[in-house]
Amino acid sequence: MLGGSVFMAFLRFAISLAGTVLLFSLMSESRFHTKKTVICYGCFGLVLVLAACVWYVADWENCVRMVAFVMFICFAAFAIWISSDPIFLSMYKLAFTFYLLAVFLIGGIEISVLFFHRNLWADIVARVILILLMAHMIKKYVKNSMRGFNLYVEQELDHFSVMVMILSVLFGIGFIMKPGVLEHTPYRLFQISVNFFLTGSLQLLVFRLYLHIGKEKEYLRENQLVKMNQRLLERNMELLEEFVENGRQIRHDARHHNAVIAEYARYGQNEELLRYLEAYQKETEKGSVKVICRNTAVNNILLAYTRRAQQEQIRVTMDIEPDQDLKIPNIDLVTILANAYENAIFGCVEVKKRQPQRECLIHLMIRKKIHKLVIFCSNTCTIETEMKNGQPKPEFTGGIGVLSIVKTAEKYDGEYDFQNDNGVFIFRLIMNIPSE
Repeated sequence: MLGGSVFMAFLRFAISLAGTVLLFSLMSESRFHTKKTVICYGCFGLVLVLAACVWYVADWENCVRMVAFVMFICFAAFAIWISSDPIFLSMYKLAFTFYLLAVFLIGGIEISVLFFHRNLWADIVARVILILLMAHMIKKYVKNSMRGFNLYVEQELDHFSVMVMILSVLFGIGFIMKPGVLEHTPYRLFQISVNFFLTGSLQLLVFRLYLHIGKEKEYLRENQLVKMNQRLLERNMELLEEFVENGRQIRHDARHHNAVIAEYARYGQNEELLRYLEAYQKETEKGSVKVICRNTAVNNILLAYTRRAQQEQIRVTMDIEPDQDLKIPNIDLVTILANAYENAIFGCVEVKKRQPQRECLIHLMIRKKIHKLVIFCSNTCTIETEMKNGQPKPEFTGGIGVLSIVKTAEKYDGEYDFQNDNGVFIFRLIMNIPSE
C-alpha cells in the first residue's frame, strides 16, 4: 500500500471495486435487468468504499493489511446473490476475478514503485489501464467461450475440485499480497511473477479441463443421436420390408381369390360367393396393420419396437392417447419414445440373460393433459441398475438414449425423473406442448 490522503484512498478503493465489478460482470449474468443491476452495484459499491475509507482513517495499519481481502469477500457474497449462476459456478468465476484483482492491484503498486518513485497517481493510472486491458481481453477472447462454458461447468463441476482450486488461488495470491513485505527486491519480483504464473496456469488448466469434458459430452450426445437415427432407420426399414412382403403376398393371393370368385360367378353360386367374400374380409382384417394411436409417426415407431419386444418374449402393455395434431414436432416425439423404448428393451434383455425364468414387462403410457404431455415408461430391470446424477449409468441402458431424451425434453422445459424401484426401472417425463 502506498499510503496517501483519504481522498486518494477513496479513489483507489473505488477504481479497484469498479474494476472488479466490471471484470466479474463480463463473465456472469445478473438475475435482474440492467437498470436494477447497475443500481444494486452502485449502492453496494458506495457503501463498501465509504466503509473502507472509515476503516482507513480509524486504523490505517490493519486497513492496509486486510482491506483488499475484506472488500473482495464482501463483494463475493454480494456477487453470489446477484448472479444468476449456481453458487459453485459463481465461486469459480470469483476465483478468476480475484486473480485479476491481484494482477491490477500488485501491478499498479509495482509500476508506481519501480518507475515513478511511489507516485499515487501513477498507481491509479496503471490500475485503470490494466483493468481496461483485461476487460478488453475478456470481452474479445474469453466472454463468449466463458458463457458457453457455463453449461459444461454446471453439469460437470466437481465441488471438491473447485474448492481445491479456490484455496490454491487464495493461498497463492495471499502469499503475493501478504502484509509486512515492504521491500521490492529482484527476488521479491521473481516471487510475484512465479506466483502469478502458477495461479494463472491453474485457472487456465481448470478452464481447459472442463471445456474438454463439456465438448466430450457434446460429442457423446451427437454420437448417441447418430446411433439413434441408425436404429430408427433400421426400424423403418423393417416396417418397409414387411409392407413390401405383405404387398407381394396380397398380389399373389389376389390371383387365387379372383379365380375363385370367377368360378362362383360363372356357375351362379351367389350364396357361396357371399360366404366366401365374408370369410375373405375377416381374414383381411386380421392381417391389417394395428393402429396404436392416431399420430402416424408415433404409431409406426411403437409398432416397430413392440414387434422387437415380442421377438424377445417381453410382454408389453400400452396406454396411448396422443392427438394427431400435437404441436411437438414428430422428430422430437420419436426421439424420446424410441430411446425410452429402446432402453426398456435393453433392460429386459439384460434381465433375461441373468434370470431366464423371470418375466419381463414393459408398460408405456402417453397422455395429454391440457398443455402438458405426460410420458411414463416402466420396465423390468436388474436390481443392480445404478444411477448417477439422477440418470441411469450408460452400461445399464446400452449407452444409448438418456442424454438424447434429456436434451430433447429440455427444449420444452420438461421435468424428467429416472429411478430403479427394486427391479423396476421407471422413467417419467412432463413437458410443455408449444402453443404454436
